Amino acid sequence: MKRTALATLLFLVSALALPGFVSAQSKTNALTVPVTGTAVGGGGTFAGTFQLQKFATDQAGQLVATGVLSGILTTATGATTSILRTITLPAAVGDTTCQILHLDLGPLNLDLLGLQVNLSRIVLDITAQAGAGNLLGNLLCGVANLLNDPTSLAKLLNSILAAL
Repeated sequence: MKRTALATLLFLVSALALPGFVSAQSKTNALTVPVTGTAVGGGGTFAGTFQLQKFATDQAGQLVATGVLSGILTTATGATTSILRTITLPAAVGDTTCQILHLDLGPLNLDLLGLQVNLSRIVLDITAQAGAGNLLGNLLCGVANLLNDPTSLAKLLNSILAAL
């Protein structure tokens, strides 16, 4: 059930800009996402929603999402249980790399005052890897990847939620 909620949450974070995924709430600024899944071991099913309330960082400094999971858990025998609980799930930031340069040069033939220089095709790809300890990668990805810091990301995502 948590895996399904996490997968749904990751999809939700990537779809924040799509108005079809936003459920208007009069009292709270939250996004509501349908959640369905199969219970591990028991063969039951879950159908409900996850209402995202806020983003934060946990004790390990990782980005997490907190919200209310509500729905109906149906066992294999047909018995149902209502679920309404606040949960915190890990949230993931997408790709932490950014392309800096792609250079594709065809063959070059130069005559430098009698010195012949022949150069074969050259392809140069430079990709920055952002993350802890990657100072140059973080610097070069600065504009393309401003969300390296989970605390700042949580603040930004909460601002987006407040605007909805």
